[in-house]
Formats: sequence, structure tokens, C-alpha cells
Amino acid sequence: MATANNLRINGDRLWDSLMEMAKIGPGIAGGNNRQTLTDEDAEGRTLFQSWCEAEGLTMGVDKMGTMFFRREGTDPDALPVYVGSHLDTQPTGGKYDGVLGVLAGLEIVRTLNETNTKTKHPIVVVNWTNEEGTRFAPAMMASGVFAGVLSLEEIYAAKDAGGKTVGDELKRIGWAGDEAVGARKMHAFFELHIEQGPILEAENIDIGVVAHGQGLSWQQITLTGRESHTGSTPMPMRINAGLGMARITQLVDEIAWSHAPNAAGAIGHCDVYPNSRNIIPGRAVFTVDFRSPDKAVIEDMEVRLKEGAKKITDEIGLGLEIEKVGGFDPVEFDADCVATVRNAAGRLGYSHRNIVSGAGHDACWINRVAPTAMVMCPCVGGLSHNEAEEIYPEWARAGADVLFHAVVDTAEIVG
Repeated sequence: MATANNLRINGDRLWDSLMEMAKIGPGIAGGNNRQTLTDEDAEGRTLFQSWCEAEGLTMGVDKMGTMFFRREGTDPDALPVYVGSHLDTQPTGGKYDGVLGVLAGLEIVRTLNETNTKTKHPIVVVNWTNEEGTRFAPAMMASGVFAGVLSLEEIYAAKDAGGKTVGDELKRIGWAGDEAVGARKMHAFFELHIEQGPILEAENIDIGVVAHGQGLSWQQITLTGRESHTGSTPMPMRINAGLGMARITQLVDEIAWSHAPNAAGAIGHCDVYPNSRNIIPGRAVFTVDFRSPDKAVIEDMEVRLKEGAKKITDEIGLGLEIEKVGGFDPVEFDADCVATVRNAAGRLGYSHRNIVSGAGHDACWINRVAPTAMVMCPCVGGLSHNEAEEIYPEWARAGADVLFHAVVDTAEIVG
């Protein structure tokens, strides 16, 4: 039996697993298109299932299609330590976002099995359904239902662009389980993820110890002006919704900069009507995305957006509607779990620093119902949600090693 300090994952085997999974749902530019509840998602799930069952793990599937693979512990009454992430991707996604965390969880089990290492607590490797939220909104869907933040009935009724529902598609691909969502109790949850940002690579740091997750506020703004001919309408007589959107875009940027460096803001999705080259826009609908690890900062940004947008639209003569269409409070991960990650990185000799997760992750919701922490490794250029997303094998190995030790320290080696 191995001792805790000399245990390491097999980095080559982990990398081979990543490349094998990437063959399912290939993108058009080297990445992946394995969107949730598609045939490609089903194929990826089946491959993952085969790997887990080859290691002697028992599978459970809940009504959201989330997959749980359990390795027994020596204490039948001890709560399990959970580890994992998601296998679904963006339409033009990379090979590592989410997938690294799931397959690193599997690699933990493989290493424990081949070293005949037992733990007091069971270990459960999990693949959460629809973290990305690209085909079906919202993101972090299954973990949100698990944590009681989202309603199973409402999520089942959510539709994609073609009118297909989550509930029907779960059944169609054969992954609608019987287990009640959220019935499981956890001793702790750990998630490994690529940073999806440039900080770790820029500072040549091996490991990000995620102490906090940014809060998020999505505000949908509708501006109503008057459509009129671009060429024949005098400038003083225009009520231009496109101009209002442009000025509010600048306002959003100014608000975010005022809280730099830890806040962010931008206009993401936008629609301009009638979207004709010779018609002044009569309506614009767009979404403002504000993020910060400080709830008071998010609230300040929301207030300043409403006040500034009102001033801009009054000056132009536009109608203004603002609706909050999404968001969650900043996350502070469990101090003991965070310390376990930090100690593991230090013990293994990896350079590390505290980091705030700029993106939402399943861990953000699970943190509400169980002690939770995250590990991050660098990604090239900070690029993610892009087929050009890339990491190096040594980064994956380092992240998985730290994850391994955090999980095993928490699950407690026996003997």
C-alpha cells in the first residue's frame, strides 16, 4: 500500500483519456462540439461509463442525468468525498473545459486501485449535466437543481432553439435517471478546472487555489426609439436606439473600470431592430454582464447602470426597460477545503497562489450544500470557450496531482 506523500497520478494516462474523449463530437477547428443532451453527449457518457465500470465503480444517475460513480470506503457510515466537473462543451468548445475535472477524478480512482490504497470515506466521481448552458439555459443546470436553486419541473420544460425540452431530450438519449436530485449527502466536493483566464500562465504559477468565485449580474436592457430612414431623417429629429446602446456600452465599461482589477463588465448578447443598413434602429435589446467577488460592488454597478442608462435615454428621448435576467451572489469556498488544496500544492512543490474564479462552475452551486473547493491549472493565453483552447500535459498532471491529494487527504487513507 502506498503512503500519502508518494502517491502521484499517471499523467500520460490522463492525457490519453483526454485525447480519446476529444474524438467524440469533434469541432471544425480542433476543438469539440459535444453540447448537452445531444447524441455526442450520450456517446461521451457511454465511454466515461465504460472507463468507470472497468475500475469497479458503481453508477447512479439522477433525474437530471447527472452521473455518479462510487468507490467504496472502509467505513460504511462515512459520507463520500465527491470530485468531478462536466463533459458537455460549447458549440465551439475546447478539449479541456470541464472534461479535465471529470477525467482527473477518474484518474484518482485508477491510481488508488493500482496502488491498492483504501480510504475511510467513499469517493464519488461525478459528471454534472449541462454546465455550459449553451443549448439549454441556464448554465450549471444540474448542479443548480441539486443545490435547490433551480426547479426540476421548470428545468425539464426549458427549450432549446428548436423547441426541444430538457426532459424529452434526457429521455431520448437514454440518460434520464430515477434518483431524486439532491438526495445525496456529501462530505466534501472538489473540482479541477482550467483557469479560463491568463493570470496563472502570465505569472508562471502552477496551481490556482480558488478561494472565491465571482458573483454575476445579467441585466437585459430594452431601448425603444423610432425607426426612420437613415438618409432623410435630420440628425436633430432622430430617436436612435442604436446610439443609446453604444453610449450604454461605454457606460458599462467605465463602471467596470472604476472597480478594477477585480470587477468586470461588458455587453454580450445584443439585437438591433430592424437591423437594416438604411434604417435608424427603433429598438435595441442587449444584456449587460457584471461580475465581482464582492456583492456590494455588484450592487453598486447595478445602481450606476440604472442611473446612467436613465440619463442617456432621457437625453436621446428613448424608452428604457431594465430587467434582471440572471445572476448569483459571490462564492466564498469552504476554508478547510481551500486549505487542503493549498497544503497539497505546497507539499508537492508546486508554485501556487489564491485566485478568484471569473466564470461560474458547478462547484459554485454545490458550495451551498457541501464544503467545496476548486483547483485551477493554467491555459494557454487564458483562452477558453474556443476551439483553440489549449493546455500542456504537465499542467494537467500538476492540477490532477493537487486534486488527488486534496481528495485523498479529505477521504482519509486507511492503513
